[in-house]
Amino acid sequence: MSEHPSPDTPHRHRRAPEAPSAHPAPLEIRDGMIRLGQALKLANLVEDGADARAVIEAGLVQVNGDPETRRGRQLHPGDVFEFSGEAVKVVPAGG
Repeated sequence: MSEHPSPDTPHRHRRAPEAPSAHPAPLEIRDGMIRLGQALKLANLVEDGADARAVIEAGLVQVNGDPETRRGRQLHPGDVFEFSGEAVKVVPAGG
């Protein structure tokens, strides 16, 4: 006699994760530009500048879909950066 999985089985409702850039979170900036290391900290994706430097230099961060290894890379409104499955879009403050 075979049993059917109950509706409460955790695997029954599992979905594939969405692509990180499908719905990037907005990161408002006051100036027209922010550096990548600062943006990672402001978006709470890393704790401090040392962490930002490490993940950027390791090639774990992408900007507009391309790997970026320069911590000082300038980001402008419209740019999207990704790290650890999270995508963030730079937007002007109040916009």
